Amino acid sequence: MDRDELAAWLQLLETPGVGRQSARRLLAAFGSPQAVLSASVSARAGVIDKATAAKLEQAPEGLALLVERTAAWLTGEPGRRILTLADPAYPSIWLNLPDPPLLLYAQGKLDLLQRPALAIVGSRHPTPEGTDNARAFAASLSRTGLTIVSGLAAGIDGAAHEGALGGTGSTIALVGTGLDRVYPRAHLKLAREIADRGLLLSEFSIGTPPLAAHFPLRNRLIAGLGMGTLVVEAALKSGSLITARLASEFGREVFAIPGSIHNPQSRGCHALIRQGAKLVESTQDVLEELHLAVPAAAVSTGPAHAEPAAEQPDDANPPPDDVDDPILLALGWSAATLDVLQARTGWATAELNVHLLDLELSGQVVRLPGQLFQRRAQA
Repeated sequence: MDRDELAAWLQLLETPGVGRQSARRLLAAFGSPQAVLSASVSARAGVIDKATAAKLEQAPEGLALLVERTAAWLTGEPGRRILTLADPAYPSIWLNLPDPPLLLYAQGKLDLLQRPALAIVGSRHPTPEGTDNARAFAASLSRTGLTIVSGLAAGIDGAAHEGALGGTGSTIALVGTGLDRVYPRAHLKLAREIADRGLLLSEFSIGTPPLAAHFPLRNRLIAGLGMGTLVVEAALKSGSLITARLASEFGREVFAIPGSIHNPQSRGCHALIRQGAKLVESTQDVLEELHLAVPAAAVSTGPAHAEPAAEQPDDANPPPDDVDDPILLALGWSAATLDVLQARTGWATAELNVHLLDLELSGQVVRLPGQLFQRRAQA
């Protein structure tokens, strides 16, 4: 894409008041952004309303600077591309979506766009076992060759990307900002790893900040890029349920991992299962539903297990749990051994044993056979 074509695309898509639908209709009528801009207002008004057609007569404020920044981004590192619908590398699975991106910014391995993929999404504030499951399912499915798609958000998204990077399928991150930005900032290192070993994608122009309205738009692309969507943990009002609904509307499979009835982050998954989502206990459940034949040795045969990792708290968005005890938060709603709790908290054995005893005496934790500890629901 040369500079003139880039400028024409950006003027068409970034002119205030034009919008994606009008741009799509204009491109269908005139064939290219240059032809759209060269046409008269009356000619464009034969396709869209006259007021909108007239807005394209003048370049929007800041267009020259945006073109300059975009050109600099393109040449700043290898592996950066801008794709249009006509580009052979453009994901063919998106062509049947009602609103595919007209322009797509990419950094990384474009061949991943032509591989079978599965979206993994979930809570930004998962339980420790939710994080473990996301990472382990993603790793196992990636080893079978499935590319794991997610949104680079905190929580389940990040764990899914991390797990998938170790497999042959790798991972694609669809973000709600320009590709010159990383949100959340805590994922800077992860974003770099994905750019090197996977693929970063965005439909938003260079310099676009993380705006709330952009993330539902991003979710439609996550739902549309995979053969299905696996929801690991989600509250009833989670954006992950929107992604699952969109996946269903696009004719994709929807999967959900069940959890404890006491865990608020499992209620969204349980709702999906009641609505007909496939209940998932192992990666084989996903592969069978997608009709993918994979050697048994390549996938896990039971629930996912992964090395636990300490999660960084998000002070601006506290997790939706009504306790602040670090051991209860680390325990979540599944039974865990002393070793697992030590790995999640970093506490010394003696200190951890004393605190667990206090929690047992107060009725908040129960000790199970096999030196397992489980949180007890409070009436």
